[in-house]
Amino acid sequence: MHTPPAPNLPVHVVAPVAPAIALVCDSPHSGTDYPADYGYSVDLADLRKSEDTHVQWLWDAVPQVGGTLVYATFPRSYIDVNRHLGDIDLAMLADGWPDEVTPTARSLALGNGLVSSMTTSRQPIYARRLPASEVAQRIERCWRPYRHALAQALEAAGAAGPRWHLNLHSMPSNAYERLGRVASAPLADVVLGDLNGVSCSGAFVDFMAHAFRQRGYTVSVNDPYSGQDLLRQFGHPQRGHESLQIELNRAMYLNEQTREPLPRAEQVRQDIGGVLADLAEHIRSATASLN
Repeated sequence: MHTPPAPNLPVHVVAPVAPAIALVCDSPHSGTDYPADYGYSVDLADLRKSEDTHVQWLWDAVPQVGGTLVYATFPRSYIDVNRHLGDIDLAMLADGWPDEVTPTARSLALGNGLVSSMTTSRQPIYARRLPASEVAQRIERCWRPYRHALAQALEAAGAAGPRWHLNLHSMPSNAYERLGRVASAPLADVVLGDLNGVSCSGAFVDFMAHAFRQRGYTVSVNDPYSGQDLLRQFGHPQRGHESLQIELNRAMYLNEQTREPLPRAEQVRQDIGGVLADLAEHIRSATASLN
């Protein structure tokens, strides 16, 4: 296990412990350090259902294969670094917002924009409206440092040449229900998202899908999640910048009520380590052919 972050540090960056490769993996939603100034008015157990609990642990082999692991320590419901700065519901605020707001229809419906207004069970998080200054403080204290740390890690991994970015998440076992959709098939074990063909090459999606499938996992692509703002910022396959979102079905490794790992969690973690070893070999081969 890697060294835990210092108290109150919003983002932790774990450097490679093997020869570095052009790989950065980030977990923006696995934070469990609820800030003292959060001021929520809902049951914590309900609030925690939006966490990608333990995702950074499942992927902690990233530094062992030569990659960099970046993860948030604050909860995504406090502020979501995978949403753009304009994704704000003005109805949440006690006063106006000084910049342009462009919330998506989905974030308004689900209450999960830049700052969440509802839990995943549609319960209001706050019994108050938030001052714009409070949201601005969260941006400066958490959102900007995370984005900066991730951008720096990706720049160091490969500014001009090819680089690989995995955006790491977990999804509830009732994901279709939460999204208000009727499932045409059971939820996959692993969902790969590339913004519907925008953030990475099809060849990279196929490689990662095969890596999971050969270990016995079911895989779907862009169903029901295709990715969010971090892929939009960092995924530029035409420049060799591959960004892929990976969602893991929580039912495989997590008690979704208690947030405690299930007995199978260690096997899932070991399988992910194998996927990462395959990816590291692929990256080394791809970059060696350029030299």
